[in-house]
Amino acid sequence: MVVIMHPDASAESIKEVIEAVQDLGLTAKVMEGESQKIVGVIGDKAKMCCLNVESFKGVEKTVNISKSYKLVSREFHPQPTVIDVDGIKIGDGSLVVMAGPCAVESKEQLLEAAQIAKTGGAQFIRGGAYKPRTSPYSFQGLEELGLKYLAAAREATGLKVVTEVTEVEAVPVVAEYADVLQIGARNMQNFRLLKEVGRIDKPVMLKRGLSATLDEWLNAAEYIMSEGNSKVIFCERGIRTYETYTRNTLDLSAVAAIKHLSHLPIVVDPSHGTGKWRMVKPMSIAAVAAGADGLIIEMHPNPAKALSDGPQSLTPESYKDLMQDVLKLSKFMQESGIKPQEIL
Repeated sequence: MVVIMHPDASAESIKEVIEAVQDLGLTAKVMEGESQKIVGVIGDKAKMCCLNVESFKGVEKTVNISKSYKLVSREFHPQPTVIDVDGIKIGDGSLVVMAGPCAVESKEQLLEAAQIAKTGGAQFIRGGAYKPRTSPYSFQGLEELGLKYLAAAREATGLKVVTEVTEVEAVPVVAEYADVLQIGARNMQNFRLLKEVGRIDKPVMLKRGLSATLDEWLNAAEYIMSEGNSKVIFCERGIRTYETYTRNTLDLSAVAAIKHLSHLPIVVDPSHGTGKWRMVKPMSIAAVAAGADGLIIEMHPNPAKALSDGPQSLTPESYKDLMQDVLKLSKFMQESGIKPQEIL
């Protein structure tokens, strides 16, 4: 349930609503709308039936939310959420790009990739220090040493760091080095891990599971937000279908769907979504046109020698070409007032 306050509602009126909610053993979350405040009510539905606040001073109306996810829902928070990562805003209408190698292989490789990413216009360096792989014999990452290299790349270039955390025990150390923690597709429903990152004060990028429905994905985000962390970013990275030509099937309809169902920002990963470097640019352009808030792209100084995901990694030249076009498209859309989806 959400309690929509009148635009002129006083702080005292809002406090009375919150106290009424808490008296029933329910949880109240206050959110700022464009012109008014909203009190979200979470807890036992049976108790909500006893919550009669429409007669309270300052209350405009109450709205029941039927979905299993509440905090993530646009019904709960009508205005889009903008996540601020040390001045870089995700979800404000500008395009954010995260670029770099699939895996951190060495300090030299990462510093070179970071410089290429920055020169091209990216705001984040991406790179995996912990690499959960399908085969136990594949490169598994440098772990904390890789995190130190990512921190060194941030120091050298000013780029923010996004990297994956794969287990509960690693959350504190990854949070020490990363600006954004990534939950990979294989861990989308690792509920212990979701709860753990929900308890830290760092943005979390939640990748869609290998075969996850939108409802499952949204509920995974709810696990994070229910622990107190509201800084969640969705990442569409393709899902498994019958198609075998591409590594996954990039579901760009998810961008429009998430924008309609949730207030949280969404970025697109065309590298994992296709598995083919030649398809990364057209899918990036399509993602921007669909209204994605950002892109996360694999780029390597020398993809032929990459220890992980070389076939889907862009060369420095291909990356530069892609960035010129997606930034041009994003600027044109903003200046022309093109909005792929109106939020009503």
